[in-house]
Amino acid sequence: MQRTIANLPAYLKKYCVEQQPTKYSARDHASWRYIMRQSRHYFKEHAVPVYLEGLRKTGITTDRIPSIADMDAKLRELGWGAVPVQGFIPPAAFLDFQARRILPIASDMRSVDHIHYTPAPDIVHEAAGHAPILADPAYSEYLQLYAAMAKKAIFSGQDLKLYEAIRRLSDVKENPDCTQLQIDAAQAALHDATNAISFLSEAAKVARMNWWTVEYGLIGDLRAPKIYGAGLLSSVGESQSCLSAKVKKLRLTVDCVATSYDITEPQPQLFVAEDIGHLKAVLLEFEQTLAYRRGGLYAIEQGLAGATVTTTSFDSGVQISGVLAGYESAERMDVAFLRWQGPVQLAVDGVELPGQGVAQHASGFSTPLGRAVGLNDRPLAQASDDDLRGLGLVVGRTATLALTTGFSITGRVAAVTRSGTGKLVVIKWQDCTVRRGEKSYFLPEWGDFDMAVGEAVTSVAGGPSDAERYGEHDVGTAGSSPARTSPYTQDELTIFRAYEAVRELRDQLHVKGELVDVKSKMKQLASAIHDQFPAEWLLQLELIELGHQLGVATPANEGLLKKLTTTPEKEWLIRQGLALAAHHA
Repeated sequence: MQRTIANLPAYLKKYCVEQQPTKYSARDHASWRYIMRQSRHYFKEHAVPVYLEGLRKTGITTDRIPSIADMDAKLRELGWGAVPVQGFIPPAAFLDFQARRILPIASDMRSVDHIHYTPAPDIVHEAAGHAPILADPAYSEYLQLYAAMAKKAIFSGQDLKLYEAIRRLSDVKENPDCTQLQIDAAQAALHDATNAISFLSEAAKVARMNWWTVEYGLIGDLRAPKIYGAGLLSSVGESQSCLSAKVKKLRLTVDCVATSYDITEPQPQLFVAEDIGHLKAVLLEFEQTLAYRRGGLYAIEQGLAGATVTTTSFDSGVQISGVLAGYESAERMDVAFLRWQGPVQLAVDGVELPGQGVAQHASGFSTPLGRAVGLNDRPLAQASDDDLRGLGLVVGRTATLALTTGFSITGRVAAVTRSGTGKLVVIKWQDCTVRRGEKSYFLPEWGDFDMAVGEAVTSVAGGPSDAERYGEHDVGTAGSSPARTSPYTQDELTIFRAYEAVRELRDQLHVKGELVDVKSKMKQLASAIHDQFPAEWLLQLELIELGHQLGVATPANEGLLKKLTTTPEKEWLIRQGLALAAHHA
C-alpha cells in the first residue's frame, strides 16, 4: 500500500521527515513502555470506551515506540493516514493535514527527564494521544470538521510571533543540549510576544476551542466525565488531577472560546460535552461567528486586522487571495472598493484562474464592487453574453462600464472569464481608467486591469484559495526539533545497553523452557545494575517489575527508589510505577 506521504502536495510535504527508529535508545523505548503501561491501566476506566480498542486499531503497542509507517497503514483502514513530522509545524499546516484526514505525528520521543509532560510535540502526544480516539467514527468526523473550519480562521501577524516564541521555548526546554541561558532568553521572548497581543484573532479563538475540546476535552456526565482530549491522554498525572474535585467541570458551550489557557500550568477548569453530538453542535455554532461565514464589512475588518494572507470571496464566486490593504464604502453599501498588497491570486472553487496568479498580480490588486448601471434587475455576474453586448462590453471594443456605487471603468475589453456555472467572474481591460468622481483608482500606464466581478463580500477566510499555486507565504516556520544533537557519552551508551539487557530478559519470558536461565541472568544483571546505575530510577523500576514477574528478589527495591524521590514529580512517577509493577506481577 502506498504511504500517505507520497500523495501530499509539495507545500505540505516539506514539513515531513522520515522517522529514524535507530535514533531511539533502549531508554527511550523504556520511557514509552512506562507511559503506555500507566495509560492502559488508568485510561481503561477513565477514558472514553474506544480508547483501548483505538490503540489496537491504530497499531500502538505497549513495549516499543510505534512505526509511523505502520500506523499510517492501520489508520488508512479507518479512513485516515499518518505522516512523520519534525517537532512543531505551523498551526495552519497542522490543520491542513487534519482537514485531509491525515494525522501529523512528531517523531521525537520525550526524554526520561520529561516523561511526565513535555511542551514540545512528541510521538507520545500525537500517536498515543490523538490517534486512538479516531477509531470512533463520530469523533473522527468531528476532528475533520474542526480542522476544515479552523484552517479558514483568520490569523494575525501577532499570532505568528506568538507561535514562534512558543515553538522556540518548547524546543529549548526539551533539548538537553540547550543551556539555562537559552531557556531564559526563550522565556523572555515568549513573555514579550504574549504582551504584544493587542486583539483576540479568530485563530486565537479557534485555538481555545481546540484546547478545551481536542486537547483537554471531557465528555459525559459532569459529575463523572470521561477523557477524550489528546493532551490528557498523553499525561496520566494531569488526567488524574483533572478528574479530581480541585478542577471545576463546566458544561461545554461556545463561550469556552472566551476562556484563555496557560500551557505551562494545570487548568483550573475543564469543559464537558454531553456526547459527540453536543460537541459537534457547539462547533457548528462557533463556526457561524467566523468571518468566512459572516462575510460583509465584519469579515473585511477581520482580514485587515490580521494583516496576513486571506481569501475574499464575492457573490459571483470569484476568490481573491492576498493581504487586504484597505476598502472604501458607497451609499447603502459598506464595501464598494477593495485593495490588496501583492502577491495576489484570483481563483474560483479553490482553483487559480488562468493568467490570474501571483506573477500577474505581484505588486497588488484592487477592484470596485457594485451592480452595473443598465442591468438593474440582476447582478453583473449573472449577465448573459447578450446582456454584455447591451452594455457595450464586447471583447476588442472600447467601452465604459458604470456601477451603481459611483465607479466607472473605461477602456478596451480584452477578455471575459466565466466560472464553471456560467457566472461572470473577471473582466480584463486594457488602456483602462477607473474613477469615482474626481478620484482615479487605476490609470492606463499601470498595465492591464483585471476587474473582479461582484457586488457583495460573502466570505473572508484565512490563507490562499489555491495554496499550491499561490506559493510561499508567512504561516510560521518549522525549522527546528527538540531532539538532542550532541553524541551520547560512553556512560549513556553503557546505560542504554543495560536497558536493552533488561528488555531481552523480559522477551525471554515468552520463550518456552527459558525461565530458569532467565532467573539466573536476572540475578546477575540486577546486581550489576544496582552497583553501576543506582540513580537510574526507570531502569531500577524495570528490574523490580521483572523481579515481581519471576518471583526473584532484586537489590533494586522500594527503599532504594524512595531515596531517588528528589522532587514531588519523581516521587509520583516512582510510586505509580511500583504500584503497577506489583499489580501486574
